[in-house]
Amino acid sequence: MSSSTVDGSPEERPAPILTTAVVTVSDSCARGEREDVSGPAVAEVLKKFGFRVVATRIVQDDSMQIQNALVHLALEARFIVTTGGTGIAPRDVTPEATTAICDRLIDGVGERMRLEGGKKTSFAALSRGVCGVREKTLILNVPGSPRGAVESLEAVLDLVPHALNLLDGHTEHK
Repeated sequence: MSSSTVDGSPEERPAPILTTAVVTVSDSCARGEREDVSGPAVAEVLKKFGFRVVATRIVQDDSMQIQNALVHLALEARFIVTTGGTGIAPRDVTPEATTAICDRLIDGVGERMRLEGGKKTSFAALSRGVCGVREKTLILNVPGSPRGAVESLEAVLDLVPHALNLLDGHTEHK
């Protein structure tokens, strides 16, 4: 059942608050040995699509550091994007850390990123990035390479406003 305004016209669904945070997961960036290129690339894409980046962090490839960053940032941002730590190397633990603090996972988002990425490189199949929900915050893992991060994010970014609306309880169909 949809609601309507005083004049009888359909009431518009409120736009979700598009606050976001970016977490770069990289041992070498955290130690200051390498410049973070992926985090700023992700932040630029988010800004281009109307998101307000409220925080950025760089953490080591350490499950507890990743979990702590995500838990704290979920209090500030409705959408968190992590970049890095999604491969199959022994220190790639971002998906496990994300899963540990999420209430539920949204498997189709990761599948869509890998499907779109596979059109450009067969290595996309090795990415293990997940998407999940912590309370009313959506959390997305993208690869650590700047190109992979941007392409993966762009493959699913159109889903985010609708997902945030659903998390806000706006589940009616129009």
